[in-house]
Amino acid sequence: MKLCLLLNVIDPKIGGVMIMGDRGTGKSTTVRSLVDLLPEIRVVAGDPYNSDPTDPESMGVEVRELVIKGEQLPVVSTKINMVDLPLGATEDRVCGTIDIEKALTEGVKAFEPGLLAKANRGILYVDEVNLLDDHLVDVLLDSAASGWNTVEREGISISHPARFILIGSGNPEEGELRPQLLDRFGMHAQVGTVRDAELRVKIVEERARFDKNPKEFRESYKAEQEKLQQQIASARSNLSSVQIDQDLKVKISKVCAELNVDGLRGDIVSNRAAKALASLKGRDNVTPEDIATVIPNCLRHRLRKDPLESIDSGLLVIEKFYEVFS
Repeated sequence: MKLCLLLNVIDPKIGGVMIMGDRGTGKSTTVRSLVDLLPEIRVVAGDPYNSDPTDPESMGVEVRELVIKGEQLPVVSTKINMVDLPLGATEDRVCGTIDIEKALTEGVKAFEPGLLAKANRGILYVDEVNLLDDHLVDVLLDSAASGWNTVEREGISISHPARFILIGSGNPEEGELRPQLLDRFGMHAQVGTVRDAELRVKIVEERARFDKNPKEFRESYKAEQEKLQQQIASARSNLSSVQIDQDLKVKISKVCAELNVDGLRGDIVSNRAAKALASLKGRDNVTPEDIATVIPNCLRHRLRKDPLESIDSGLLVIEKFYEVFS
């Protein structure tokens, strides 16, 4: 779970993580703690969409027009945003609304940005994603697929960039996820309850230590935390120089083909995740070990469901991997 989250921060194009597991296994805690590790990005000051001053793909329409005119924009560095999507959110709050009164009286397109605007170039986190209303799922699917959010109301149409890392968590007992949404998540992490008594005691003790004095607890991990932050920052900057050999690419695609994975998303995500892992480890070449680490998380949710199959789909992927890479 932690690795999947880190790889997504290094390469947001992996496409997010779905974390499924028993209740009380620290899923939400882990995702929310990711905020402290997030690197800084450069954004146009005062822009509601966190527009990138250099990349036209992730600029709002107004900012792009100013850039085309050749105006100098004020730029600030800010932490990557993490936006929580509550289960009870209305569609207007998620997509944003058009202020009709202002549009009629002043004749201007008055747009109130929603959560998708806030999450552009950041992270959108949905807890209990399998309980999310269907119409909100449709909105998320639309934005996650195109990277843009379009609001159509009363004859006024407004678009803005909405490229975000989608992170969802949920408990499989509370209901299955719609297959088209599951396919949108780049990686899938399965979390089980710890069965080892010693480790459980350690977790309980750490939790008690945190409750007693949160500040002191944070201080004790500060050095490790900073080291990890630097590691992520250097991995992000070195990502473009990481290479993956042709025969490894062919083997990844062979694993996907032999597992009957629908579409090509599995191949693309496996390649990206393996590169991100190599970059995290400070190398510029992908090894078969990197692929072995990430491929179960990239493919386990893309396999055809067989109701009679008792074996976990992650194990099926690993078996096929060793068969192809042997």
